[in-house]
Amino acid sequence: MMRKTLLLSVFVLLAGGALLAQKAYTFKQAFPEHKAIEKMMVGIEPAKDASMTQQKPVDFTPFIPPYKGTNVVNVIDLGTSANAFGYGYGGGQKSLVAAIPELNVVTNFHRLGGTAGGTGNQLGYDISFNGGLTFTNQIQVYNAASAIENPRYPNHGLFNPVGNTDINNAWVQFHAPTLDGSNSNWGGYGFGVGKLSDPSVKTKHNQASNPPIYQYIPDAYEITRQGNAFVVDVNLNWTSGSVVYMGNLIINKGTWDDATDDFVFTQELLDAPVNPAITRPADVKVAFAEDGMTGYISMLADNNSTTVISESPGFYPVIYKTTDGGETWSDGVGIQLAGPNGLPGIVNQLLSDEQIATLYNPPVPARTEIPYTTAFDHDIVVDANGNLHIAVVVGVVGSNDYSIVSAEYLFAAYDIYTTDGGTTWHAVKLGNIRKFRGTWPTDFTEDNRIQISASPDRNTIFVLWLDTDLEAAEDNTRPNIFARGIRPNQWGTANLTCENGNPVANNVTLFSPGMWQASFHAVSAKSLFADNKYTIPIAYQPIDPSVDPALPVQFKYITNFFYTDNDFCVVGNNEIAAIDALQVSQNFPNPFSSSTNVNITLNKGSQVKMEVFNLTGQKVLSQNFGYRPTGQHTLSLNAEQLPTGVYFYTVEANSQKVTRKMIVR
Repeated sequence: MMRKTLLLSVFVLLAGGALLAQKAYTFKQAFPEHKAIEKMMVGIEPAKDASMTQQKPVDFTPFIPPYKGTNVVNVIDLGTSANAFGYGYGGGQKSLVAAIPELNVVTNFHRLGGTAGGTGNQLGYDISFNGGLTFTNQIQVYNAASAIENPRYPNHGLFNPVGNTDINNAWVQFHAPTLDGSNSNWGGYGFGVGKLSDPSVKTKHNQASNPPIYQYIPDAYEITRQGNAFVVDVNLNWTSGSVVYMGNLIINKGTWDDATDDFVFTQELLDAPVNPAITRPADVKVAFAEDGMTGYISMLADNNSTTVISESPGFYPVIYKTTDGGETWSDGVGIQLAGPNGLPGIVNQLLSDEQIATLYNPPVPARTEIPYTTAFDHDIVVDANGNLHIAVVVGVVGSNDYSIVSAEYLFAAYDIYTTDGGTTWHAVKLGNIRKFRGTWPTDFTEDNRIQISASPDRNTIFVLWLDTDLEAAEDNTRPNIFARGIRPNQWGTANLTCENGNPVANNVTLFSPGMWQASFHAVSAKSLFADNKYTIPIAYQPIDPSVDPALPVQFKYITNFFYTDNDFCVVGNNEIAAIDALQVSQNFPNPFSSSTNVNITLNKGSQVKMEVFNLTGQKVLSQNFGYRPTGQHTLSLNAEQLPTGVYFYTVEANSQKVTRKMIVR
């Protein structure tokens, strides 16, 4: 069935992907770049049950400095899974952590297995009834009766009807692809509900593909308090053994039935054409306003609806909107990122003049001549005014079509948002990023996994992403979680969370047990709020980069990462003066024998240099770390050649120097 469309006339763009006249600008060197991962193809994860051999999860705990402050987060164990694949990968993050703020409930949904019990062919969840302080783990809600019901990458949400304050009326709803073979190895869905107050009350359904609908692996999930669940899939025909994009999205809409205490699902197709050169959309997400009527589907793709300013095109968000609860949807219209009509927050702020000069051979392009692209995953939420926020990584288009330049700090996390329902768009830069992609054994790959959350009143937005700031790391397999809160306005400026008065992204896992191992994090679409604290539910699964992801994993939960109203400062056209241009931590570990680390915070981008002096003032070591943008960075210093003794290290940036003492043993 072809889905009806409601034309959204408020977008004014050049249809057909008009091409501006352009000069030939060249990169100074072959900068690293990445293309979209052919994520979750048939056969990437074996269909066999990987949970039959229970193995202890890898214990990879980094050194925790003894002087950690009160802002260091607390981390507790959740349940376990048969392997690391269930949390999604290659930009495949799902709706895995959910919260009901008014009931103080948090859930973490996953495949079971591992040391805590269950098999990889069961789905279950960990649940907290006290705001994430403690959890009951491994509650089974789905059990495959045969191989064709085996579930893989699940989505889930919590249904709490409008006005309800009784846990007995709240439910978990889940939706997962299964290996039923109706679309090559894939094609099935397994879904149902479970009662939060009584896990024995649950339902289970299985559904095969029904051409021209070819079910695969849905990325998009949303559940409204009005009793509607939306699961959006990309209609991909795999029956020939290779992918054929059918040109539309599958909208699975579930409606709550009081008589059966269950969601009843129907399916329709939404036209979503893309440029044939990209094969298929990179990522799809769905989100609704609090009233359940205004909603958006966002697709990262190229549908020829924006102006192309270079020979190498890129991805951008393509937006579909509904104002009637998903009965009808607008046509998909792209958001112009670059060019004369691009978003000023990207065109004027993503790159510094120094970075542009680093990228391009002279004559360097004007800012309006630089092509930009999104990365290949994103997340969305709708604020209190019914306006869409898009959390996405943005960078320069590489030398290849639909690629992103992934050189250090030449790309950044963004909130792209509208204040008028989609007539105009703004972009606020949240933080530069050092590393783009991490790869584990068996080609298990993940990018920055950017995600978004809203406060219970939807007036405050939080964006979180993964980045490896450890200087010695070659890719993004030693990540910390970074976060930024945002309260935007209609002028493209914003109140953003700051640290010590400086407008920088916050390192959530710094000095915590999750430091440099907060892999594959998952964030709830809603935060909690109590005692004037916006606490964001966050889970992750630590994976050592040298360990096979097919081994069991232990999920972790961060109990106490929060913001308060006092953490926000004005950033944008009215940016406040920073307190310090450079902040430098004590090195850790200290004393040390071979290598040590120093955390620095910059209020603006700068060249960074570290020098080491002995007690007589003689310089014994010097290291240039190059340009580092605004934000927090971890510098690694190798001092194996230094004799045992006391030394002083000096970090220089922004015309400031900070000196501290260290001990080599």
